[in-house]
Formats: sequence, C-alpha cells, structure tokens
Amino acid sequence: MSALSSKHLLGIKDVSKKDIQLIFKTAENFKEVLNRPIKKVPSLRDITVANIFFENSTRTKISFELAEKRLSADIVNFNSGTSSINKGETLIDTVNNILAMKVDMVVMRHPAPGAAKFLSNHIDANIVNAGDGTHEHPTQALLDAYTLTEKLSNLSNKNILLVGDIIHSRVALSNIYCLQKLGANVRVCGPPNLIPNHIESLGIEVSYDLKESLNWCDAANLLRIQLERQDDKYFPSLREYSLQYGINQEILNQVDKDIIIMHPGPINRGVEITSQVADSNNSVILNQVENGVAIRMAILYLLSSN
Repeated sequence: MSALSSKHLLGIKDVSKKDIQLIFKTAENFKEVLNRPIKKVPSLRDITVANIFFENSTRTKISFELAEKRLSADIVNFNSGTSSINKGETLIDTVNNILAMKVDMVVMRHPAPGAAKFLSNHIDANIVNAGDGTHEHPTQALLDAYTLTEKLSNLSNKNILLVGDIIHSRVALSNIYCLQKLGANVRVCGPPNLIPNHIESLGIEVSYDLKESLNWCDAANLLRIQLERQDDKYFPSLREYSLQYGINQEILNQVDKDIIIMHPGPINRGVEITSQVADSNNSVILNQVENGVAIRMAILYLLSSN
C-alpha cells in the first residue's frame, strides 16, 4: 500500500505535490466505492479513530465520520462541551486518556492555531488536522482542489480566485498553499480590512475589484464572513458587504465566460452568494461535499500505513 511522506496531516504547507497527487488518485478509487450499492470496504477494519472537536462543526465532522464508517473503522466521538476539559484537564492529558483506550488515529479541530502540530510532538497516534483556529484546514483545501481538477483536468496556470473574509479563514491559507503546489495562479479579493497585510509575500495577487477579478478567474471560491471570529467591525454591514462583494446572477452575466463557483460552507445565502447562483449549473458546491468524503477516506487510508 502506498503511503504519505508524513505520519500526520497537519497542514498543506508541509505536504508535497506528490502527496497531493497520491491523495487525489486514491480518492478517485474511493469515489467509485461510494457509488456502489454497498458503499463500504474493510480497509480500516482494525483501526480505531477518535474524532476530537473543540469547536462546532457539522459538515467536516459528519464527512469524517462517514469516511471512517465507509472504511469500516471503529469510531470514538469526543465532545469537549461535556468532557473533563471543563474541569481543567489539559489537551495532552485528554488525548492521552483517549489513546490509553487503544485509539490509533486522531482527527482534531481546535480553536488554537498550531494545536494539531503541538499534539503531534507529544503522542504517537496519526493526527489529521480538521481545522486549527485561523491557521489551516488541509482536508478542505484538498477536496476543493480535487473538485477543481475534475472540472479543469489540471490546475497548471489556471486562475483561481478566493473572495471574502481572507484574514479569518483557515480555508483560504490552505487553499493558497495547495493551489500553488498544483501550479495555479491565485488571487484574493475582498474588503481591505479582511485581507491580511503582506499576503502578497505568499506569491499571490490582491484585488479589491470583484468584477475585474471575476473576469480574470477560471473559478471563484467564496468564503463565509466569519462574524464569530471578529471582535471589531470590519465593514459597515452585511448588506454593504453583499453589495460590494456578494456574487449574484447579475454580476455573473457581466462576465464574458463561464466560471466555476465554489463555497466551503456553511453558506450565508444572500450575503456572499445568492441562492440563484449557489444552485446554478456553474456551482460545484454539492460536488465539494461529495468529494469531501472520498478525500477524507483517502487520507485516513494512506495515513494508516505510517
């Protein structure tokens, strides 16, 4: 069985292009499995996976659970809200107690950037980062890039636009790293207050002109306004944001080509995207959801051999 170059998936920054291509190839095989009448294989039959989520999650958590079940893994779900964390127990003690129950892999989401990396230095189990603060969300970037390769064949010299709350988005950073490794040109667009200072140093373009950027790109990935991470007001109102940077059919009609519309979810309909666009033929949002299970199956499968 082929394996990834690392025993963990902590972030896209440290993943090689060869690793990404191996994940995509493996995911393609698992997509075939997911379309069978019996959508299950015994690949992780002797593996126990702990899903440890310290932040709320719907799509990512369900996607991982489904991927694990499709691979026949045993699953332990950890709810931080009802755990001994509330009694003062440390992250390492919590995870070590779980590992003492003979858990082999840990899928973790945590509000602190670098939490997955920190944990990898202290425990032996394979770790998959399901999102760490505003840092990275590697599996989302992989499923986004995989969805694009299905539509565009390859991403070499393709123009990919990220629109919205870039400064608070772990999806944005992981997407930038992943798309660049696959040869794409990346641009970010949004209100100046939501674009990090010096982000051009990553080798990407910055624009505040949505219409010009839509004419530039082959695909646009629309990112949610993360109000829960914003201590200060970054723009006057959601209505103002929608008028300046929201995607609607009228704007797309002014673009001289068809572009792919993406969104990692959850969607704020009427803010960053209208229902008409989200549900249109240009949208691959539901493809992203479907591909998320196959990509996560591939990652868990490949890491299990390390």
